[in-house]
Amino acid sequence: MKFSIITVTYNAEDTIERTLQSVAQQTYPHIEHLIIDGASTDKTLEIAHRYSHAILHSEPDHGLYDAMNKGLRLATGDFLCFLNAGDTLHNNETLAHIAVAATPTTAILYGDTHIVDADGHFLRNRRLTPPEHLTWRSFKEGMLVCHQAFYINRQIALPYDLQYRFSADFDWCIRCMKEGEQHGMTNRYVKEPLTDYLAEGMTTANHKASLCERFRIMAKHYGRLTAITQHIWFIFRAFVKK
Repeated sequence: MKFSIITVTYNAEDTIERTLQSVAQQTYPHIEHLIIDGASTDKTLEIAHRYSHAILHSEPDHGLYDAMNKGLRLATGDFLCFLNAGDTLHNNETLAHIAVAATPTTAILYGDTHIVDADGHFLRNRRLTPPEHLTWRSFKEGMLVCHQAFYINRQIALPYDLQYRFSADFDWCIRCMKEGEQHGMTNRYVKEPLTDYLAEGMTTANHKASLCERFRIMAKHYGRLTAITQHIWFIFRAFVKK
């Protein structure tokens, strides 16, 4: 199995190298690492050029999810995953472990995520944890699998819906799981952390707008009543945990 790791960048000189190093240090040999850059003006491109494994594409784009769609079109791996600049694979054996679970009839390979600081130090586990058995219906409870720990069979990878500016990944994961189910494919849980996720991504920085989009997405996939009921529960859960 071949893996495509897609990293979208724009002026990411402070964070891109840790991601490049993480992919370069994998013991698994069948990897392509696509850097989809939005015409950075800092040293991002200079840093990326130092790594012979990286396949660099740099041109202006229309935002994060437009760039991610470019990555989808360019990827040639059997499975693909998006890894932000600053995020890393959990350890050097991560892709080797994921590959053991991969089959042609697997739709999604997924696992857990650690939240880390700017120095790569562990901060906490992600609040939502992956279920043992994942379907598109599981996301009624929220985004139980971090986008960066969600490896999708390229045969069912749909484009991102660009009407969403902050939560298109939530919608995309649901739609891709639906697509896999329609093709009779299964999702497989890799029971270990797959990704070290750098705190404070774009969605975190735009939390209110992201929540509004997520409500619309949940209403689309699960119905408005379910979306309302679940958001009441989300608010109650957040209040109880304070």
